[in-house]
Amino acid sequence: MTHQPLTRAATSSSLRFDAVDALRGLAMVWMTLFHFSFDLNQFGYIKQDFYHAPLWTWQRTLIVSLFLFCAGLGQAIAVAQGQRWPRFWRRWAQILGCALLVTVGSWWMFPQSYIYFGVLHGMALMLIIARLTARWGGRLWWLGACAIAIQLIASYALQTAATAQLAEMLNSPQLNWLGLITRKPITEDYVPLLPWLGVMWWGVAAGTWLTRQGAALSWRLPAAFKPLALLGRWSLSYYMLHQPVLLGGLMAFGWLAK
Repeated sequence: MTHQPLTRAATSSSLRFDAVDALRGLAMVWMTLFHFSFDLNQFGYIKQDFYHAPLWTWQRTLIVSLFLFCAGLGQAIAVAQGQRWPRFWRRWAQILGCALLVTVGSWWMFPQSYIYFGVLHGMALMLIIARLTARWGGRLWWLGACAIAIQLIASYALQTAATAQLAEMLNSPQLNWLGLITRKPITEDYVPLLPWLGVMWWGVAAGTWLTRQGAALSWRLPAAFKPLALLGRWSLSYYMLHQPVLLGGLMAFGWLAK
């Protein structure tokens, strides 16, 4: 039996792949555990340095990377299935709307460090770029590596006296969304274009390769992982609801424990 690449000619409707959804679901469970720990720290139940301790900063990096990689996979699959721009823009508008809600909600909770370019803001911008470049195939592996390298190189190059004025300009809120910074802005979540676009590009490159294999994406999940796949299909809704639920639960626990 041979497997055809997943192209517009091979499918007339959008298909979901349990393996991709389960990977996204894994990221969501990991994110929930991370945020629950962060909330416990905020309420004083534990004492951890989430902003500097490698145990937490590396976890955040890996969680965001997994989310953006999955978003890249999704774009590659959507393009291979022949998804048209109107459908892309409908989903994109949902992400942008949720990003704006995150900004408003974080401003209410953390007025001095509210989120103005977090993971959803960054994803909204990166998805447009990923969509426009999705057919570049294997070149995206190299472009992704360049996007990551540029950010690392810039962080050193901008720390010289000769580049001080340029560094100040790039560190400003008007331009720090690019990621070419020498100091992290004061915000609760920060996912700039660079280096994170590189991770999404790697997801697109991987997704392009997988869609050409046919059988690779159709891998049958073991029953134990089916709940992750189900969770992964509702990633945006879950993302928006999980923190209010966690915070509400901890507030109720604190009130009942008095």
